[in-house]
Amino acid sequence: MLPAYNEEASLPNLLPKIKQQLAGHEGGYHVVVINDGSNDNTSSELDSYAKEMPLTVITHEINRGLGESERDGFEYIALNAARDDIMVRMDCDDTHEPRYIPAIIEKMHEGNDVVITSRFQQGGGQKGVDGYRAFISSGASLFMKVMFNIPNVRDYSCGYRGYRVSLIQDAVRTFGNNFIQLRGLGFTSTLETIVKLHILGARFAEVPFMLRYDQKLSASKMSSAITVLGYFTLALLYHYPIRGWKARYRGLRELYPQDSQRAVKEYNRKSLPPETEKRLRF
Repeated sequence: MLPAYNEEASLPNLLPKIKQQLAGHEGGYHVVVINDGSNDNTSSELDSYAKEMPLTVITHEINRGLGESERDGFEYIALNAARDDIMVRMDCDDTHEPRYIPAIIEKMHEGNDVVITSRFQQGGGQKGVDGYRAFISSGASLFMKVMFNIPNVRDYSCGYRGYRVSLIQDAVRTFGNNFIQLRGLGFTSTLETIVKLHILGARFAEVPFMLRYDQKLSASKMSSAITVLGYFTLALLYHYPIRGWKARYRGLRELYPQDSQRAVKEYNRKSLPPETEKRLRF
């Protein structure tokens, strides 16, 4: 899954590498791109590559932001992929090298549900990132570790991840439209996704990863101020004593995966309209 906004310069570098890496993959592959209201030649580039590789484009006529793009991508994959499939989410700006995908898949086969490419594991790192951005990234990861403390996770903000499709289907079914609730707060959705999956009891692992920011050809889309606000908002929603997520979804982890239908009934039946519940039934 590739969220894309004005990536005409990056796509000719990234998509051929994905094709080369996955062309011989057992079971095949399919690329899903969410074109989030691009006003450059991103659409033309995608149309061209759709003739050369299995590629589906979800188009937003106006730019809605990363949260909306991820939400639409997750829902599309939940509805169209098989439960035993693996999905990999990458950035579309060529900072995420596809060569890490085999390591992600290998970790998934070891029994993990979410595998994160981590700059903070031995052998990982980042190139082309200035000192200020590196400091903010390290500080944000420390904050997230203190606030959420997800086992085996050090890199909370890297969006390059592998997910078990069955887990994404369970998350969409359980949380509904609130799987990604803070859709308008910058890149907060990247953190919210793993927090919600942690609530479901997902097993996490990481693989070392080198972020290639020196290969980035497009302008940055991240607003640091809005994203930081989103992180604090997410922490408040998670820890709020009365209706916070920790309290509201207490016990949900124990119900998954042994009795997911019971969990769905208990946590969603009162809040989802019948047509939405029917649409999210897999």
